[in-house]
Amino acid sequence: MKNKLAEQIIGINPSSSTTSLALTHGKADRKKNIMNRHEKKVNSFVHGIREHVRLGPKISETVKGKLSLGARILQLGGVKKVFKQLFGFGEGERLLKASQCYLSTTAGPIAGLLFISTQRVSFCSERSIKFSSPNGELVRFHYKVSIPLRKVKRVDPSENMKDPSQKYMEIVTVDNFDFWFMGFLNYQKSFNCLQQALSQS
Repeated sequence: MKNKLAEQIIGINPSSSTTSLALTHGKADRKKNIMNRHEKKVNSFVHGIREHVRLGPKISETVKGKLSLGARILQLGGVKKVFKQLFGFGEGERLLKASQCYLSTTAGPIAGLLFISTQRVSFCSERSIKFSSPNGELVRFHYKVSIPLRKVKRVDPSENMKDPSQKYMEIVTVDNFDFWFMGFLNYQKSFNCLQQALSQS
């Protein structure tokens, strides 16, 4: 009975010498498929890091910014608490995703965190920026953007024509302001999350 069951499951004669060869070949194919899937994920992640670092002014500045951002996240107890401290939570609002990226400005890209919640999309620079006040003093503050989802007209994916691996996300508001985000560690996940948040708002 046991042999009959094994023959039905495997579909070959267990006493045959080719059984172990067929099983080994099948295992090798499965392992190869698993390795290929992991390789694609790793390559995508590495490309995201390379793209993210490439947009920074200098590698040392980028690393300093990432370290200070990481320390801040740890100090406050996670990205949800960072979001709450920076922007507060509205009634019934939940944070869906936080992504490291750059906001394109006329002064150049600014590194920071893009927060996608059930009520808004927000950005805060990872480092404070120096500006001259009207009375001539230098003032430092974090560059922040907060757009209620009900004010978003559309989100357009875009890519560099010469290098399609460089992906951008344009958010256009109902009053025709546009915000360009780029250099995501995982562009597709961030884009999908924002699309989902917009469809449910």
